[in-house]
Amino acid sequence: MIVPSETSTQRPDVQSAAVKERKLRSMMRDLGRVLVAYSGGVDSSYLAAVANDELRQNALCVTGISASVSEIQRRRSSNLARQFGFNFRVVDTNELADPDYLKNGADRCFYCKDELYSVLQSISTEFGDAIILDGTNADDLTDHRPGRTAARQRNVRSPLAETGFTKLEIRERSKALGLPTWDLPASPCLSSRIAHGVPVTIERLGKVEKAEKFLGDLGFVEYRVRVHDELARVEISKSEMIRILNPEILELVESEISNLGFKYVTLDMRGFRSGSMNLDQEGAE
Repeated sequence: MIVPSETSTQRPDVQSAAVKERKLRSMMRDLGRVLVAYSGGVDSSYLAAVANDELRQNALCVTGISASVSEIQRRRSSNLARQFGFNFRVVDTNELADPDYLKNGADRCFYCKDELYSVLQSISTEFGDAIILDGTNADDLTDHRPGRTAARQRNVRSPLAETGFTKLEIRERSKALGLPTWDLPASPCLSSRIAHGVPVTIERLGKVEKAEKFLGDLGFVEYRVRVHDELARVEISKSEMIRILNPEILELVESEISNLGFKYVTLDMRGFRSGSMNLDQEGAE
């Protein structure tokens, strides 16, 4: 199942994706020793799998953990690493100690990624000066991503973008490799749900995680709970909108999320939009 936001009119070029994978595998062999910034999402899981296939113990997959990473993501990354035999490590990151991160400006992701890559650089040195890789793909290069600046400053390579992989092509090749992540919806960090200018706090991150877990437990596939101070804005994919508009479901969702401490709960009638907080920042809404 392709996630709802990727419509049936979109199809990966299977032949092109296979050619790109051969180039990616060749790149891994040329690099020789790598450290993959591995989150357990679609892109980094595919990159980790290819690196593991080609380099085995010379590929180290590292997951950074903080309060902005949900328990679901933590379990997914570790379970996949065990299933596919990755050389895997978990490290703590401390971006929530950075006041520039907590104030949650439009450049928040820079401070998050800079902290992560700083930690990974220390591990890379221990691991024989391995080249640090991230899962940025070619589609990401057109989006508002301050973390890319941190990657450039820390000399982090992006092999998927360098070989021209689109998201759909990564999904296609992930499915071909038997990765269960091939049809996962995008799942950025919990801090991305908090509107720019509203400070990031442990309490707000916990509310988001609990609210989104509730929506997932109800069976929804693609959703976000966006935080605008005391207001929670729920986004649901348009293909699932008819279900949440059921009066009983609406009442249940409103009650559950209100009980987490929100004064107002609203349903965004435009549905799920990846990166909608970035659109707000750019004045598109």
